[in-house]
Amino acid sequence: MAKKEKDGIGMAAKILLLIGGLNWGLVGVGGFAGSNWNIVNMILGSWPQVEWVVYILVGLSALWMVKDMYM
Repeated sequence: MAKKEKDGIGMAAKILLLIGGLNWGLVGVGGFAGSNWNIVNMILGSWPQVEWVVYILVGLSALWMVKDMYM
């Protein structure tokens, strides 16, 4: 894979992990507050399939970053 392509995928992975991490943090804080602070669900709740795709992309991004750590 070309370096430029790999850098683009890496940047997308970092952005998705940032979104995912912030979302999970808000889910945790919202749990203690007795509220649903799942931002992805609030934005995409009416399109559950799209919401699931976002979660899958965040998970794949984590795998990509693990791969980068060991290569």
